[in-house]
Formats: sequence, C-alpha cells, structure tokens
Amino acid sequence: MRILLAEDDQALGRALADGLRHLGHAVDWVDDGRHALHAFDSVPYAAAVLDWNLPRMSGVDVVTALRRRGDRTPVLLLTARDAIDDRIAGLDCGADDYVVKPVHLDELAARVRALLRRSGGDPAPVQRLGALELDPSARSARLDGAPLELSPREYALLEALAAHPGRALSRAQLEEAVYGWGEEVASNAIEVHVHHLRRKLGQGWVRTLRGVGYALYPPVAARATADGERPPA
Repeated sequence: MRILLAEDDQALGRALADGLRHLGHAVDWVDDGRHALHAFDSVPYAAAVLDWNLPRMSGVDVVTALRRRGDRTPVLLLTARDAIDDRIAGLDCGADDYVVKPVHLDELAARVRALLRRSGGDPAPVQRLGALELDPSARSARLDGAPLELSPREYALLEALAAHPGRALSRAQLEEAVYGWGEEVASNAIEVHVHHLRRKLGQGWVRTLRGVGYALYPPVAARATADGERPPA
C-alpha cells in the first residue's frame, strides 16, 4: 500500500517513514502542507498520515482542501493537542482518525490498517485466494494453512498482485506499490522479488504476460489458461 506521510520534524518523519517501510508499505515523505496537498495531484494514495502543525499549510487545512475537491483518501492526523475540542475539530474537518504524540509505531500502523480496511469496505482482516490467505493486520500470508516466510518487500508485492487477481500489473505499477519516493530501486528489483515469490508459492501462482507485466492466479486458473481457456478478469 502506498502512503503519504507529512511530518516536518526530521527525526520523527524519518523514523515513521522507515518504520512503515519496514512493515511493507511504500511511503512518500514530505515536510510541509503545500507539498502534501500537491502530492495528491499525481499519486493515488491508499492513506495519508499528516502532522497537524505543518509549515505553510496545516494538516487540518490539507484535509479540508482534499474533502472540498471530493478526495476521500483516508487521513490520520498526528497531533500534540489532546484537548477534546481540538480532537473534535480535527475529525470535523474531514480526518478519519488521529494519534496523539508521542507516536508509537505499532499503534500508528494498527490505525492505518483499520483505515485501509474501512475504506475498502471490508472489515474482515483476511483475504483469501484459493489456498492463499493474506492477513494485512499481521502483514503475513499462509499457503495451504502453512505460514509463508516473506520479506516486507515480498509481502507488499504479493499484496499488490492479490488486490487485482488475474490482472497484469506492469513493473512500474509494482514499483509504485513497493517503493516510496527517494528509495533506490535496482533495475531488476521487481524481477528478483517475483522470483522469490514463485519459489515460495510454488508452480503456477505468478504468471508473466510478456510486454505487460505480472499477474497472480490460483494454480487452477493457471492450468485453465494453459488449456486455452480465458483467465478470470
């Protein structure tokens, strides 16, 4: 999942960005409100984490501007304000949730997961595709009931493919799902992650569509495709 983080405190911003990336999210980190608002013009974010007191444009003003133009991206506010009136004001401006500083990464990650589940209209934490189960709350996967040992990048790639089963995603789309701004991406990084996923999932799960990208199929669908039947869209 791609997340926008807006935090002007450099130490905190770096810690939160690194922590969310370690959990498998692609994170774009900016340090002022205007940059945060402009970021939404070019990238479809799954969620945003905005500090209340950003320079040039507060997090509350960013949320207000987003809602006025019809952008429903789930937003979580970070704030040092714990008075009830301030919390009400933050939610009334259009924010979906808030976390009072000092921020604990585990709590922030759990609240982001809750936002993503609610925005997707699916309160169930587990996604199932045949024998494959993905648990976003634990950032883990199981195959035939057995846990898969996946790195954060591998899980992020699998999650992106599982969100669109049977649909090919290009390398650029997968890089956007796995990496944030400023992260170095080796030219063969996606191919390496796909290779590792194939080894761990087994035959037939991840298919290559030449000139297009990669798609995830349960093995039954993959065999049907090999027999000349159209794969599920």
